[in-house]
Amino acid sequence: MRKAIIIGASSGLGKEVAKLLLAGGWQLGVAARRVDKLEEIKKLAPDRVEMQCIDVTGSDAPSKLEKLIDRVGGIDLFFYTSGVGKQNMELEPGIELDTVLTNGMGFTRMIGAAYRYMAEHGGGHIAAISSIAGTKGLGAAPSYSATKAFQNTYIQSLEQQARMRGLKIRFTDLRPGFVSTPLLGDSPKYPMLLKPEKVAKEIVKAINQRRHVWVIDWRWRIVTALWRRIPRPLWRHLPVK
Repeated sequence: MRKAIIIGASSGLGKEVAKLLLAGGWQLGVAARRVDKLEEIKKLAPDRVEMQCIDVTGSDAPSKLEKLIDRVGGIDLFFYTSGVGKQNMELEPGIELDTVLTNGMGFTRMIGAAYRYMAEHGGGHIAAISSIAGTKGLGAAPSYSATKAFQNTYIQSLEQQARMRGLKIRFTDLRPGFVSTPLLGDSPKYPMLLKPEKVAKEIVKAINQRRHVWVIDWRWRIVTALWRRIPRPLWRHLPVK
């Protein structure tokens, strides 16, 4: 039985992917800050789900992750979906710093812990949700955009390092467009809003196909390809939100 650990499984894409993996026969270890929300997943397959309260911003998060892996009995897939983000046109410092703490330090802490575990136990697959927001610096959400670019580069760096060290660790950098989850809600100000159920199916497909980088969906693949071609002097004048 394949074993997966999902960080950020209490809602949104983490929860939807958990449902799909359970339907596919996986054994899961699910983690989030809100354990009561994880109970909803455990009820779907009580004998195949282990739970753990993990706050990725806490220094004890890696040790809690190892305990969860031990209870599951190993790890084939580490799926990371925790993150925060808000538009911040006033550059309110609390929003900026909280975003860096979670999307920067928390991400590095947990991806690093999974990487080290897999390096010592024969390998595995690390898949993480970053965002199309890392493609260019978005003025409406500076820290969110910057931390997503950091995540893109960090995954790319670890992928290269794993090959240099001869480790059997695969990576998938998942970059969705705007998804209708509690992080964004259903606000009409976000264009081409995606349904979480559809995105989750594409995530599982990308993982199974061992994609290295996958932008979700086809419309956002076109948009981000165009963004990359816009020169910096022009980009700074565009009111992208």
